[in-house]
Amino acid sequence: MTSAFPLHRYTYQDYVWLEEESSTRHEFLSGEIVAMAGGTPEHAAMAAEIIGQLREQLRGGRCKVFTSDLGVRVLQTGLATYPDASVVCGPAVRDPEKKTNVTNPRLLVEVTSDSTEDYDRGEKLSHYQQIPSLDAVVIMSHRTPRLEIWQRVPGSEAWQCSEAGAGGAATVAALGCRLDVDAVWQAALDL
Repeated sequence: MTSAFPLHRYTYQDYVWLEEESSTRHEFLSGEIVAMAGGTPEHAAMAAEIIGQLREQLRGGRCKVFTSDLGVRVLQTGLATYPDASVVCGPAVRDPEKKTNVTNPRLLVEVTSDSTEDYDRGEKLSHYQQIPSLDAVVIMSHRTPRLEIWQRVPGSEAWQCSEAGAGGAATVAALGCRLDVDAVWQAALDL
């Protein structure tokens, strides 16, 4: 059955205007603007723990860690979104159409939720992997103490996934960082 009413497709400029006027964050892709739901306290605690671990290890260097307040645009696919955490090394390259977004992250972090788990591990990951500057994507499970790290194979466009579970640590080779899985999981349990 087809609808008598065609779907409205938004331009990226429509999205930029909405973001400037709204107190709610939105994701943009292929002419669709979707409001991003707020996370649970557990989700926020896990993201904060990952940010803390990264910040401590990168302190004093040329890489900076950002919260979910920083928007990221994938110029290659058009996705504009707010990862749970980002790392940018060197000067931030701004989106030419939305100066509050960056286009050159080295690391992106997503903490899954019931509503985003498939998207985070599937379509969103695929978009992220198109960013030329990106070396790694960290995906933290909200279900079990498990971190997945997708890392670009040096000198190629291929990606490899490794996992670390309870009692383990995941290494982000390109940044020389390690993430303690138990500490991230415990942050959510302490609530």
